[in-house]
Amino acid sequence: MAHDLRFHRAQRNLAGDAVAKILNCGRSSISRLENAEAKLDDGQAATLDRAWRTGGHFSIQLWYAQRGHDPNWHQQHLDIEARSSVIKVFEALVVPGLLQTPEYAHAVIATSGVPNVDRLVEERMSRQTILTRDDPPVLLILLTESVLDWPIGGRAVMRNQLARLLEVSELPDVGIRVVPRSAGAHFGVDGSFKIMSGPSGDVAYTESPGGGRLVPSADEVRSYLLRYDRIGQKALPEDQSRELIKRVMEAME
Repeated sequence: MAHDLRFHRAQRNLAGDAVAKILNCGRSSISRLENAEAKLDDGQAATLDRAWRTGGHFSIQLWYAQRGHDPNWHQQHLDIEARSSVIKVFEALVVPGLLQTPEYAHAVIATSGVPNVDRLVEERMSRQTILTRDDPPVLLILLTESVLDWPIGGRAVMRNQLARLLEVSELPDVGIRVVPRSAGAHFGVDGSFKIMSGPSGDVAYTESPGGGRLVPSADEVRSYLLRYDRIGQKALPEDQSRELIKRVMEAME
């Protein structure tokens, strides 16, 4: 998509400022789009198709990109995460990577059958440095109760992982809330996701076996934000969530 935008602009002998005027955005936004640091959303693709009479080229390419597997998803995800000022996460099955202990991460990664498990664990631990940097992101996490009492790696590993959750939950820029099992069906039953907000706007991310998907479309990201808020309506307050984590941890002694 970045190559296509640059190609079509050059074919029309247009400067970046002219494209920015068409899309009603800043010149820097065009640079990010052409360098693949940002992605066209549905509205921008439709606007370019109309302005340049492409026969729907950008809209069609975007449709396929949104539904296909992006081989660069992992690195793009990490780059966006590192630049984010606010990260919202809903996890239905496991503790989010940003809060995992090395032992818990090893147990999770090893089950996927991938090689170089130790290297991947180290990479995951290095991501966590964003929580202790000078300008850490605001990290807001919703977990299901199932995440707490599923003894991944064994009871000792899980108990240490719960202790880690309690420790991190006291950081000023971190909020952890638990959706209790008693909440029944809720908007999170469709699966886990995260929303990252930073200089390039909001991007949602979902993960699936063997791949992941970044969602830059503004309309679709709004649907994830709404889903996050609706799940949050079922979650316990932070203090009650800590108490639940403590009870589950004590039961694993």
